[in-house]
Amino acid sequence: MHNLYGHDYNGLTSSSVGEERKFNPRLGGTIGEADFKGYMDNLGLPHPKLIDLAVPANLKCGKPDRPMTNEAEWGPVHTTFAGVPEIIPQWVEENWQSVHIIDVREPEEFNDTLRHAPGAILIPLGQLPNRLSELGHDKPLAIICRSGARSARATQYLLQNGFSRVANVSGGMLRWRSENLAVE
Repeated sequence: MHNLYGHDYNGLTSSSVGEERKFNPRLGGTIGEADFKGYMDNLGLPHPKLIDLAVPANLKCGKPDRPMTNEAEWGPVHTTFAGVPEIIPQWVEENWQSVHIIDVREPEEFNDTLRHAPGAILIPLGQLPNRLSELGHDKPLAIICRSGARSARATQYLLQNGFSRVANVSGGMLRWRSENLAVE
């Protein structure tokens, strides 16, 4: 897979980790750390212009500026790196009467081998835009699907459409069932 982007001053714009390990003249093959350090120290390269910005950004490695946990007034909601509020299935099962559980799977999935969470309301993801009026604001919304991917999209959509008390059920019904939580 060629997904590393950069430059090598010879016109190459991508490579793989495996290719670099084999063929990179500075770190490929049997070159050790001491060889690499000696090579780099003796190149006489100027201090990179943006290194003082790049290194701290790289060390941060995509960690968000805001804290990941933000206990909502209604439950232990945390925010993923992608910015999606999530809640664990165990809390939803224990508090299912104080939330609306919205299952965004397709109808044939709702009663398949995974079953569905107690009290869950089936609103497939594709129907969600036309069924917003069915969602109450009286209770928070716990959005669930098979794995958590569709429900993450649904959660983001609901947030964009005025629903502030909403969270994706982390891991979906796969996690729900793996934790032996109640189903209907």
